[in-house]
Amino acid sequence: MDFVQNTNGCCALRKNGCSKACCNKLNTYNWLCDIEEAGLATDFVEVQFKNTRKGYFLNEAKIPLEKGHIVAVEAGPGHDIGMVTLTGKLVLAQMRKMRYRHDQDAKKVYRIAKQSDIDKYNEAKAREHETMIRSRQIASDLGLGMKIGDVEYQGDGNKAIFYYIADERVDFRQLIKVLAETFKVRIEMKQIGARQEAGRIGGIGPCGRELCCSSWMTNFVSVATDAARFQDISMNPQKLAGQCAKLKCCYNYEVDAYMEVHKQLPSRKIPLETQDNTYFHFKTDILKKEISYSTDKVIGVNMKTITAERAFEIINLNRKGIKPATLEPEATAKQESKKMESHDILEDSVSRFDPMKKKKKKKGKVHKNNPHHEGKQHVQAKVARNT
Repeated sequence: MDFVQNTNGCCALRKNGCSKACCNKLNTYNWLCDIEEAGLATDFVEVQFKNTRKGYFLNEAKIPLEKGHIVAVEAGPGHDIGMVTLTGKLVLAQMRKMRYRHDQDAKKVYRIAKQSDIDKYNEAKAREHETMIRSRQIASDLGLGMKIGDVEYQGDGNKAIFYYIADERVDFRQLIKVLAETFKVRIEMKQIGARQEAGRIGGIGPCGRELCCSSWMTNFVSVATDAARFQDISMNPQKLAGQCAKLKCCYNYEVDAYMEVHKQLPSRKIPLETQDNTYFHFKTDILKKEISYSTDKVIGVNMKTITAERAFEIINLNRKGIKPATLEPEATAKQESKKMESHDILEDSVSRFDPMKKKKKKKGKVHKNNPHHEGKQHVQAKVARNT
């Protein structure tokens, strides 16, 4: 997030202070911005820093702040540079959501950032990638089982936050000493999960859009494999996992709808009995509520696709000891038989237009009425008389 001096560099602001559009990720729409009392409900403002990090700061000096303003806020120690993303009454709701404690000493908003503050921040930000690569080499030389995924410098350049991933507990006391001597800044280590790392780095998902964790998600809910099973998704680990190597978060979006539809479908363990065969469940089109049955439990043999309503009808008939003739309803079976009969008639009627094959004449046989044959016999008799 590169900061510029004018406040409209990222967000388009209206005269009343409401944000018309904002390219900032994790944007919170302030639907109370037109109400004056809601805007004066609290002096706290929400400020966003690099990627997904947000904080809540007290505007004790009553600075007229609007969404999109770049501000210098209190940090420990020094100051940090961030962008105001929310003001007014909704800030209190966000603070409750994030379990922010009001009784603790609230950090303050110093001022709207000056051009010198922004230039200093951009200089520090330009060193982040180089610092991350160098810190990974140092951690590898020390033999630590951790991966440093991102580095974030404070706005004044006096402090750096190192975000790392580790499967086990890591003793990084020696690492902090080496990093402090190498980069000449205060060091803070923060452990994050694989999902948080993907949210900080960003990327494009298989759907072709920006990752949800880096665009709008504020908290991460655990994803179970049952969510994929309910949606009949293939249990292929490569397809189930996202860029974070964990189950994709999007499996949780539609699982509730699939669970509701599952309640309207018969059990897959119940076979269907007919007069000819016993049919077993093969596959289900959940959204269409159509079920395919097979006479074999493993492979698709004599496949029949019927609706869930028809499957319930057959199950009720089987419980009464009645076996229908076919899986399809009687009306459907009659229609199919009529179609087959009309298909046969059509084939017969079309075949009559085929050209008749002419029989080939065999050599050596000559027709009695052939004039050429009579002329030939007359010549042979004349030759015999002359001799």
